[in-house]
Amino acid sequence: MFRWNKLGLLLDPSKIAGKPEWFNEFAQAPNTILFDTFVRVYFCCRPKADEAGQYVSYCAYADLNRDNLFDIVNVAREPVLALGELGTFDEFGTYPVSTIRDGADILACYGGWTRCESVPFNVSLGMARSTDGGTTFVKLGPGPVLSHSLDEPFVVTSPKIRKYGDTWYLAYTAGRKWMIADGRPEVIYKLRMAHSADGINWVRLNRDIIADRLGELEAQACPDILFWNGRYHMFFCYRQATDFRFSRDRTYRIGYASSTDMLHWVRDDSKAGIDVSDEGWDSEMVAYPHVFELDGTIYMLYLGNQVGRYGFGLARLEGTLD
Repeated sequence: MFRWNKLGLLLDPSKIAGKPEWFNEFAQAPNTILFDTFVRVYFCCRPKADEAGQYVSYCAYADLNRDNLFDIVNVAREPVLALGELGTFDEFGTYPVSTIRDGADILACYGGWTRCESVPFNVSLGMARSTDGGTTFVKLGPGPVLSHSLDEPFVVTSPKIRKYGDTWYLAYTAGRKWMIADGRPEVIYKLRMAHSADGINWVRLNRDIIADRLGELEAQACPDILFWNGRYHMFFCYRQATDFRFSRDRTYRIGYASSTDMLHWVRDDSKAGIDVSDEGWDSEMVAYPHVFELDGTIYMLYLGNQVGRYGFGLARLEGTLD
């Protein structure tokens, strides 16, 4: 088993002084870009719901002192990515977002949200590029780069973009089934993989990449991958199909799988090494892990209760990944 030392709640959206209207609550799906003196954490937040109770989601960032990650030295004052225009796939939200350096630029792969009638939402993946050090991003176009297909009919989301050698990889989540539970639609999704020669045009593997643990109705999300000690290590989250929002035993937990080729994965959640706390902001769930290396130490950012409503926390790996 890996051993993660929980260091505490790193960013609480309610504690951001002078925050703008579009950043009212939530700090979801954190991921990092390293700079010389700080670590930039991109995350997704929401303004207040509208009169119909509907939310939109924006991407923001917080810059953390590289020598003390709990020292927040800067926070975005404008969304880094604009919402889409009328009728586009990302008209109602950009969430989640994954970033990676591409030479002097920074690429972002993000989930674009569409509202629906029979079910609450649909999601496709878009791409954007930053030429100003990751302060703002410009979309590559008005449409998605990875959307619904014969084998992935809805909810293509939770992207994590990586590059190893000359090949780009995109680990993501694709919808398998909508079902009605207690009078509301719930979605089941599985982890998927695609590869690319240019980071824009993607070839899908067209199969689930890990086995189910909770049965065929298990929902899986947010597959984050780190190459370490000659092996690819993937941390992700999973939950039961129903009654997961307010049931501590059925909601999100963090799982683990490993691979030697990015194609074939062996799942072993017993090694994940992190679970809910006895009390506090992450006492009900742990979700949406992001794993990164900083100056020889491996850290994990993760969401707590109500999928990041109260922010995200930081954990430090004791030992190494093997």
